[in-house]
Amino acid sequence: MILSIESSCDDSAVAVTEIATRKLLFHRKISQEAAHAAYGGVVPELASRLHAVDLPRLLEAAKPYLDDLKAVAVTNAPGLSVTLLEGVAMAQALSIAKGLPLIAVHHLKAHIFSLFIEKEARFPMLVLLISGGHTMVLDVQDFDRIEIVASTMDDSFGESFDKVAKMMGLGYPGGPIVEKLASRGDPERFEMPIPLRHSPKIAFSYSGLKNAVRLLVQKHQPLGDQARADIAAAFQKAAIDHLLQKCRRIFKEKKPRDFAIVGGASANQAVRRAFADLCAEFGATLHLAPLEYCADNAAMVGRCALESYARGAFTDALTIEVMPRTNKIF
Repeated sequence: MILSIESSCDDSAVAVTEIATRKLLFHRKISQEAAHAAYGGVVPELASRLHAVDLPRLLEAAKPYLDDLKAVAVTNAPGLSVTLLEGVAMAQALSIAKGLPLIAVHHLKAHIFSLFIEKEARFPMLVLLISGGHTMVLDVQDFDRIEIVASTMDDSFGESFDKVAKMMGLGYPGGPIVEKLASRGDPERFEMPIPLRHSPKIAFSYSGLKNAVRLLVQKHQPLGDQARADIAAAFQKAAIDHLLQKCRRIFKEKKPRDFAIVGGASANQAVRRAFADLCAEFGATLHLAPLEYCADNAAMVGRCALESYARGAFTDALTIEVMPRTNKIF
C-alpha cells in the first residue's frame, strides 16, 4: 500500500491506496473552510497551524494500515509554502522512521489522476485544469509527457469566482455560492466583457472580467437579491464563454478524441454542461472526475503516486524540495 498526504492549501487529507489493485482503502479529509470564511479567503499561516493539528489526527485514523506500507507519497508542489511544508514534514518522518521510499507528487499532475482513482489511466488526453490557483489546458501524452498548451495570464477561473463572491459579500468559498446564485439570475440583464475575445492569443485572463463585476457592484448599490443573482449569472456566463472560446480554437488545432476537466472548479455544473456540448460538437469524449475528487484530496495524490512507484521514481527524504510556485509538471 501507499500512504498519501495532501496539504497544498486549506484541505488536510490522507489516503491509503493498494498498489496491485489501485483500490482506495482509506481516504479522509478535514476542510478548513469555516476557519477561513471570516477572512474571505485562505490565510496561509492559519492554514499551516491547522494542518499541524489535523494531519496527525488523520494519520492516527490510518494507523491500521501503517504496517503494510510500501511507500509514502506527498504533495510537494505547487501550493502555499507554509502548508506544503506541513505535509512534507510528516512524510519525511514516516519515510525515515519506517524505512519507506518517499514519492514527491506534483499537485497538478495529481489532479489529472483524479480521473483514474481505482481505474487504469488512459492517455493521450487533452485536459482543462480549473481551480482556485490554476487555469490551463494540458496536452497529456502519458505520465512523463505533459505540455502546457494555454494558461492564465493573471487570475484563475476559480479565484475569480471567490473574488466576485467577496465583492458581493457572499462568503467563502465563493465558487459554489456564485454558481448557486447564478442559477436564479438572468445572465442577459448585465453585459459582461468576454476576456481576450478579439485576441489571437491562446491564453486565459480573468482580471478584466473581475473588474467589470466590481464596477457593476458599485453602480447598483445597495445590491438587492435579484441584482446579486443577475450579476452572478452574467459573470458566470462570461467566465465560461471565455473558456469555451479559447478551448474551441484549441480543439480545432489539436482535434482531441478524449477531453477532460479536472480541478476544484470542475465541479461547476454549468461548466460541465457547456463542455459536454463542445465535446459533442467536435466528436470528443468528455471525462470528468467524480465530484468528491474534484477538490484537493489525498486519493488523487495516491493514484498519481502509483505511477511513480511503478517507475521507481523516488525522492530522498532528507532533500525533498517544496516548490510553491512551479508550473513545471514533470
